[in-house]
Amino acid sequence: MNITQSITNFLVLMNPIALFLYLLPLKQEVGLRKFINIVARATLISYVVYAVFAIFGEKLFTLLQIDFESFRIFGGIVLTTVSLLFIIEGKASLVKTKGAVNKIAAEIALPFMVGAGTIAISIIIGRQQGAMKASFIIFIVMLITFLSIWGLALLRHNLKPKLKVIFDQNADILLRLNGFLIGAFGVNLIVAGINNLFF
Repeated sequence: MNITQSITNFLVLMNPIALFLYLLPLKQEVGLRKFINIVARATLISYVVYAVFAIFGEKLFTLLQIDFESFRIFGGIVLTTVSLLFIIEGKASLVKTKGAVNKIAAEIALPFMVGAGTIAISIIIGRQQGAMKASFIIFIVMLITFLSIWGLALLRHNLKPKLKVIFDQNADILLRLNGFLIGAFGVNLIVAGINNLFF
């Protein structure tokens, strides 16, 4: 898998558009400027976590005597469970959190931006690309994710009130559709983990 494929695969799993929709209630609550500040901090936290796992993830699993494929399967189960939550609950699954900027940023980073599935992908990228390239790939993905959320937040902020209502009403449909995509990735991780573990 080359650098472009790694970036694309990771970015699809990060899914910035869906991430913005999940964070929409927070944006409406705190305002645009504070929202961007929170997302920037959450993105930085997420980058550090992903880079650490990309560089040291396999060594950590070896040290703990845990088979990486077991973690991949677990990540798939988590993604599948989350996808079912989005499909069934729709808007009810959106982020609702309060507190200081640092606290909210940490809550968004874990588990909304960083999850078992994306950690598994970061470790795979680290294994295939090496520490330097993996760190670069993760940086690009997180930068695109942040800029996408920023752009969508600005777009919605500048919409006329009637268009905002239409946007928010259709967000529920997009969330449920995104649940199917996340579920497909989850099942793919489970299948790949089982194949590598047993076959």
